[in-house]
This record gives sequence, structure tokens and C-alpha cells, in this order.
Amino acid sequence: MEDFSEFVGLSRPTVSKYFNDPSSVRRKTRALIEAALKQSGFRPNMFAVNLNRRRSNIIGIIIPNSTDPFYMALTRRVELIANAAGFLAFVLSSDGNAEMEARAIETLKSLNVAGAIIAPLGVQSHHETLQSLSASIPLIFVDSPLDDVSPFVGTNNRQSFQLIVDYLCRSGEPPCYLGMPPVNTNAATREAAYIEAMSQLGIEPIVVPIGKSDGWDFERFGFEETTRIIQKGGLPSKTILCANDRVAFGAISAAYHLGLKVGRTPDADLRIAGHDDHPLSRYACPPITTVAQSYNDIGRIAMELLLSKLDEGSDDTASSMPVQVLLNAEIILRQSA
Repeated sequence: MEDFSEFVGLSRPTVSKYFNDPSSVRRKTRALIEAALKQSGFRPNMFAVNLNRRRSNIIGIIIPNSTDPFYMALTRRVELIANAAGFLAFVLSSDGNAEMEARAIETLKSLNVAGAIIAPLGVQSHHETLQSLSASIPLIFVDSPLDDVSPFVGTNNRQSFQLIVDYLCRSGEPPCYLGMPPVNTNAATREAAYIEAMSQLGIEPIVVPIGKSDGWDFERFGFEETTRIIQKGGLPSKTILCANDRVAFGAISAAYHLGLKVGRTPDADLRIAGHDDHPLSRYACPPITTVAQSYNDIGRIAMELLLSKLDEGSDDTASSMPVQVLLNAEIILRQSA
């Protein structure tokens, strides 16, 4: 900045004022700076600039898996809203690893971010590290809540499982439940929601015992668990409700390799349903019956909450109020069940 100020022949405060808000300097000065920018190719280091600000214009985002289409779509929604509000979105992935999540949190601290939206690992998360971050900036959690009081936007699992369980029980044999590895709080919450939904219908819930796994490769988990269960005596029901669509991808693949037909036609051997309406679920073979959680609404409401907290300024009482938003899901009927 010092070198550029000397190059353009203006004081550093004037140049700095331009970069903070171009309209804050006179038109003649602005034209002079912009001509010098084209000639020199100079661009300020936005991360360095933000370190000097009391509140930066960077919004941090941490997700568990950067290759998952659901998180990609959610991140894109958040980025668009952040950009429209004058913020730069900086995305980091924990890759399903608690240590990487902790390092990502420390990175956000070092960048002096204004606030953050985080899809936490939950059970594996370093809660003290997250609590330390939340003490200094507003945080909104998405997808799975960190706890019962932190600001959160996600799907109402009780409502969504009531929808899918009711449909499966009315349209065929009641479903057994194939869970997911306990990588976040959704694992326990969704199993409990399935049990509650079955009990409300007066039907005995059947939770399929699963092997130990703590990875995020849900498709492989679904494939291996379904294969193992069928080869060791078969499933307790011809209808499988999976904890999420990615597990359902694996279950459908296992059925195919074992020569079983999946679908809702009379000649089908199995019905398989999922949860989430993963962006690729409609392209599975057969397309997956599921319940849709709206990543657009999750991203939009999460950003609205975060921006409102940033606007609260020094009102500590208001900014400390917990907000948890649970969105109702919509059933999506396709050919798998």
C-alpha cells in the first residue's frame, strides 16, 4: 500500500479510504487511483486489510466434505448471499476429521472473520475450540446441531421421518432401519426419529445392527453393511429405510450385486428409501424415494441469522440469544420404494 501510494502520488490514508469505499473519495481522486491501478496492476491483500479492521468483511464456512453435492450446493447458496451483502466467503473442509476441523477453526480466527457458518462433526468436534470461537464472533451451525442451545438451521428430523415412515407403512411392508456411522448428531437423532415414528403407528421398530465405522464414506458403508446382512441370513423386512440417501446408494448397489431387484413393483425383492433428497438421488437406478431437506432454505436462513447477528453490534444480550430453526421436509416419491 505504501509503494502504491507513492506511485499514485497520494497519501496512504486517501488510498486506504478508496479501497474501503471508492465512493468516499472525490471523483477526480478516484479516477487518478483507478488509472494507476490499471497501469500498475496493484491489488491490495484483502486478508491483510481485514486483519487491521475491527470487523472484517470475511464470512467463514466449514463443511465436513467439500466433494459432497449437498454441501457444495449449500455452500454455493451461502456464497451468493454473502457476496450480495458485501462479504467474501472463505470455505474450508474438515474432511470428516476432528483435528482438521479444529485447524480450520484456528484458521478462521487468524483471518479475523466477521462470523461463520459451520456444519460441525458434532460428536467428534472439539467443543472447547468451537465455544472459544463463538465467544468472539457469531456462529450459525447447519446440517447437524452442535448441542441443544447453539444457533442452528437444519431439517426437522422428527417430522421428516414421520412422513417417510407413514408412507412406507401404508404402501407396503413396514421398514427396518439402516443407520449411518456416528459421525455427527444426525446419526442418533434420525434413529430416534424412526423409532418414534414407528411407535406412533403401533408398529415395532426394527433397527438393523451395524458394524463399527466412523468414516464419511456412506456409500461404501451402505454397500458393505447391506451385503453383510443379506449374506448372513437376510434383512428383517423387505423395506429398508436408510439414514440418508448416500447410505441408500450403497444399499441399492449391494442389492444389484446380489441379484435382487429394488423397486415398488410387485416383482421387486426390496424397497429402499432414503433421507435428504441428495442432488444425485433422482439419477440413481432406480431413483430413490426420499424426503427433501432444502439446502437453499438452510443456506438462506443461516445467512439471514448470521447477518442479523452481525448487525446487532454491541448488543451482547441480543447476540447471545440462541436461535434454532427446524425446517419441515417434503416427501419425494420415486421408483425405489
